[in-house]
Order: sequence, then C-alpha cells, then structure tokens
Amino acid sequence: MGKKKEKVTYIDDGRTLADMSGVKGGMRLGKKSSIRPRPDAKDVWETYWSAVKMMFVPMLVVIVCMAVVYMIAYFLFSVM
Repeated sequence: MGKKKEKVTYIDDGRTLADMSGVKGGMRLGKKSSIRPRPDAKDVWETYWSAVKMMFVPMLVVIVCMAVVYMIAYFLFSVM
C-alpha cells in the first residue's frame, strides 16, 4: 500500500497577501541557517548608492529630453 496524500484545503480570507509562516512545511523559525542576519547600515548604504549610480545617467538623459521637448514646444507656441 502506498502513502495517502494529505488533502490540501485552501481558505480564502479576502486578503491579497497572506502570512505563510504558519503553513506546515514552510520555513521554521527555529532553523538558524535559513534566516539571514539583518544588514547593517554600511551594507544598506552601499546598495542604495550602487542603485543611484546605475540610475544617474538614464535620469540625466530623460531630464535633457524633457527640456528639449519643452524648449521646442515653447518656441513653437511663442511664434504663433
């Protein structure tokens, strides 16, 4: 005889996000190896600054494009 599968019951409580920590077979709080330590301020700052550096050039391109479109529209409507 084979093992019987456990019947899964889904309950919709109307929330969009649910806390799955109490689900059987999920992550247990007692396992220290699966829980990552909280990052310190230096790690958070390095992550933030690397993201800002990646976005700096595209941000400048968008600002310059917006300024050019504004100038073109300003000159077109000021002549009329």
